[in-house]
Order: sequence, then structure tokens, then C-alpha cells
Amino acid sequence: MNTERVLNGRYEIAELIGRGGMADVYLGRDIRLGRTVAIKVLRPDLARDPLFQSRFRREAQAVAGLNHPAIVSVYDTGDQESPQSSPEDVRLPFIVMEYVAGRTLRDMVKAGDVSPEKAVDYVLGVLSALEYSHRSGIVHRDIKPANVMVTPEGGVKVMDFGIARAMADSAATMTQTQAVIGTAQYLSPEQARGETVDARSDLYSAACLLFELLASRPPFIGDSPVSVAYQHVREQPPKASSFNPEIPAALDSVLERGLAKDRADRYQDAHAFRDALLRARRGESEPAAVPETGITEALTVAAPVTPAFDVSPIESDSRTRAMAPVGYDSSTDSGDDDGPQGLSVGNTDDRDPEQKARRRAWIIAFCIGLVLLLGAGSVVAYNLINPPVTAPATAVMPSVQNQSQTDAMNLIMDAGFGSLTMETEHSDTIEKGYAIRTSPEGGTDVPLDSKVILYMSLGPAAVEIPATLPGMTEPEARDMLRSLGLQGGTTTEANSATVAEGRVLTTTPAPGESVPTGSAVNLVLSTGEVTVPDVVGSPQETAVGILGGPELLLTVTVNEEENSVVEPGTVTNQSVPAGTNVEQGSTVSITVAKAPVEPTPDPSASPGATPSPAPSDNANGSGKPGKKDD
Repeated sequence: MNTERVLNGRYEIAELIGRGGMADVYLGRDIRLGRTVAIKVLRPDLARDPLFQSRFRREAQAVAGLNHPAIVSVYDTGDQESPQSSPEDVRLPFIVMEYVAGRTLRDMVKAGDVSPEKAVDYVLGVLSALEYSHRSGIVHRDIKPANVMVTPEGGVKVMDFGIARAMADSAATMTQTQAVIGTAQYLSPEQARGETVDARSDLYSAACLLFELLASRPPFIGDSPVSVAYQHVREQPPKASSFNPEIPAALDSVLERGLAKDRADRYQDAHAFRDALLRARRGESEPAAVPETGITEALTVAAPVTPAFDVSPIESDSRTRAMAPVGYDSSTDSGDDDGPQGLSVGNTDDRDPEQKARRRAWIIAFCIGLVLLLGAGSVVAYNLINPPVTAPATAVMPSVQNQSQTDAMNLIMDAGFGSLTMETEHSDTIEKGYAIRTSPEGGTDVPLDSKVILYMSLGPAAVEIPATLPGMTEPEARDMLRSLGLQGGTTTEANSATVAEGRVLTTTPAPGESVPTGSAVNLVLSTGEVTVPDVVGSPQETAVGILGGPELLLTVTVNEEENSVVEPGTVTNQSVPAGTNVEQGSTVSITVAKAPVEPTPDPSASPGATPSPAPSDNANGSGKPGKKDD
């Protein structure tokens, strides 16, 4: 990818910052809004495959609808022609996402920078993101340490929502289920069996993530992805405390349920998982789960209770009895067998008194039931016409000022509020990355279905350029500027006698100056060289002071040479021509003039006389006159 390209005339592409199985991720800049972004571009070798094109665009559509502080946001999507493409070539789709400065959990685990307390905090952030995404109907399907970022402030960002990888970055991939490929070490048993996944599959992967953060290794390790997947399906995971004795038993219990083979035995939603972790952090034991088996169980039957009425069978009596007719008046009997028997006037009831009482009871019960039924119908009809106004459930909004992002989110969600979004703003009093306030305001009684906005601090609107930038490498300096809300600008080079090559020499504006947040700071890097000045004609002392002084720190050697023309002590030549760049600490030789030696005059010679030649031979060889031999 040409790093000088601009996508859709808006997004500048800088250096490559990540590479996955489907796409490459570049650091970029939104020219219109002036903010740093991450740009994910589908690899050209996969762009011709409609399946990968569909997966890539599905990721953008899925995540674009998620607005949660613990989920990496998607700003824009589009497609662009690939470099050196022909008219018949396909266009490369890209996704413009939130740029997150920080480290992945995978890198932190490798570096051994995760304590049990931090591990719980990080997984709480992941579960918060999953709880939100599951409510939106989106299953991640690939929760693992490489897909979770931790910001410099300790916040958690979950990446790659909804994406189906063709290959995992540095990890083998496994069974494809409904166009989703998972990573072997974090596959749920149902994924490994090729079954349909749901939210509980993400929770299993989150439990694998927690296990690795605590034990510095996944729950299952094998020679191949297939062997690891087999273990997920068939074998029980070891206890995390067997690898790290600092892990409390409460966390082992949470992991035991989170890694259950049957999804019905796991936590049924992210909220329940998160509550269990919070209890474990407080040192409380995990309550026993009630099995939902549907198996018929034998129950103890209590002793029979004597009913309040007699239900014993009526004894039959077949004997014939002579009885007076009900209502017969003996006073009217004349003894005439042939005459009619008299009846009491007005008495026409020929029923048994018991039967009459039962009939009366049934009539009364029917009337009461009818009245009750009519009354209930009237109440229902009235409520349908005039529905009762019920006050919504409320709770007190917690105060989250100066809390970290994860702690603030946990406080709000623990209070029962589910609709949470996050916004940022500058604050002169709250440190960057910490909560400023909420809307509605903390301490007020708020309906639980209210939309809550959490405002996080960007730090002060003006930022002082750190005095520690000089001496850093360029990537280190740019990372520090980003963490302060500033942007790294252009890069130039300058000579320096003290700063090593490639290190920051200074900045524009200079270190110590205050600039508005979001400003671009240009970097000046050291070449590791110095420029030799012209010292010819300067006094020796001055030349040595310049070349060996703090601005050049060169090694100087001095050579003297007789010169009858130049004043003694003056530099007549230098070994390195003026204007030449040399490495720091190089040696430069200078030549300094000195007075020539004058010949000593003969004191015996008279003025104008021709001096006699000195005797060449002396008897004693001393140059003095000697005695002649006789």
C-alpha cells in the first residue's frame, strides 16, 4: 500500500500498524476533522472472493450500530482502487475506525504485566461490551487476547466485532460455522462441534480469556488446533490456581462454571458473569447453580390431612321401610282405606331436606361466582379503557467523578442502568482518561430506562509540550504526543554534537511551550553529525575552543609549522575542509604558524669583512685550534 495515498480524498494513510488474516490496518488521519484514525483495508489477494467481501462489509454494518465505550467505534466505510490496478480490477473496501493507543492483552500477557486484580478489571470491561452487543443481537465469535486493547488509562476496547477471519494472526483457525472461523484456544465446545453459536459461546471464550490472564496460558494446549478443539469438547479444564497460587478459590469457581461444556450450565448472560466476578473480587463464594434438567424427581409426600368435610362412602341399605310421606297430615286421616289421603295445604315440597340444602348451596355459590366474574370483567374493561399509570422504576445515579472508565461504567451498570454511551470533553481539573460527570447528574433519582451519557476527560484544552521529548526515538515521541492529545507533525533533521542519530533533537513549537489540544508538533531529529567550521586565520586558542567546544565536541590535534609570513600562533590550515559534515567526536588537525629559527651571527667577524672559513680539521676533532705535530 502506498503510504502517500488519500482514501476518498479525506483519509491520509500513514504507516502499517497491524496485520490480520483478512485485512491490513494502517494509521491514518482524517483531513476534514483533523483526528487520528485507524484504517482497515481488505487484502488485495482476498478482494476477488465475494465471501470475504461480504464478511468485511458485514463487520462494518454490525459494528456501526454499536455505540459503547468498550467497543472500538466505526466512523466511515468505503472502497478504493488498489495501487497499480487496471480498470477491470476490483476495488478494495476499507473501514475507518477509532484509533486506540495502547497494548493488546496478548502483548501484556507475554510481558507478564497482568495481575489477578487487573485481569478481573479487564474481563469486566470485556463483559460490559459483550452485554451491550448481545442486547443488540450481535455475537462476537472471536473473543481472545489479541482482540482486546488496553488504553494507557486502563480502559478496555474490544475489536473485530462481527468479523469472520480466514486466518488468525499467529494462531491457527478451526471449524467454520455459519461463515465464522474461531481461534482454537478460545473455541466454545459448540463451535468446535460445528453447531450454531449464541451469546453463551462468547461467554465461554471470555472465560478462556480470563483463564489465560490469570494463569498466563490458555486452558487447553495441544500440538494442533484439532487436538485443542477436542479438549474443549471432551476434557475438563485444569484449575487456574494450579498455575498461579495467587488466584483465590472464588475465581476458580467462576471459571469452572464459565468453562462448562454444556452451555445451559454456564452463565446465561454477560450480566450474570459480571456479577459473579464482582462477587469473587469481594471474596464471596459462587452460589450453587440450580440445574434446569427437566428430569422427574422423587419427592417426599407428607402424611394425609383429614379433610374438613366427610367424604366417606354412603352405606347402601336395601331394606324396605314403611315411612310416612313427607308432608302427610295425620289429623286428616279418616281411616277409610279407599278415601284419598289428605295433604297439608300449601305444602308441595316432596324433596329430601339434605338434597334441598345442597341445591341451595349450589345456587348461592353460582350467584357469588357470577357476581365475582362480572366484577372482574368490569375491572378489566375499565383498565383497558383507562390503563393505570405506573411510575417507572428508578435508582440513584452514582457519582463517578475521577473514576477510571471501567470503574465508572461498572458503577452505572451495577445501579441498574443499561443504556450507556460515552462522550469526551476537555477539563482543566480532571486528568485525562477519568470520568468528569454523567447526564443525568450523579446523586439524582433517575428512571432505570433513561439514557445515560458518561463524560470522560480529554485533559486540559491546552497542553505543555513535554521537556522529555528530546532524546526519544521518533515512534516514542509520537506515542507520547498522542497520549497528550497532540499530533506528530512533519519530521526534519539537524546536526547535533550530543544527541544520537535518529533521536529527537527539539520540536516546533519548542518543549515547554503550551499549545492547544490537537495541535501538530513538528519533530527535529539528529543526524548524528556536526559541521566543521572555518578556523583558518584564527588564533590557535580560539580555533581549539571552537572545535572542541560544547557545540561541536570534536577532538583537536595541533601541528606547528615555521612560517615567516603569518603571525606565530595563527592557524594556517585544517585537515577537514570548512562546511564538511563529520560524525560526532571526529578528530580535526589544525596547522599553526610558528616563527622561523634565526641563524646565530659570528661575533669575531668585523663588519664588511669576509669571514674566514672555519678550520675543517682539528687535531682533536673538537673544532678548536690544536697543536701541530712536529
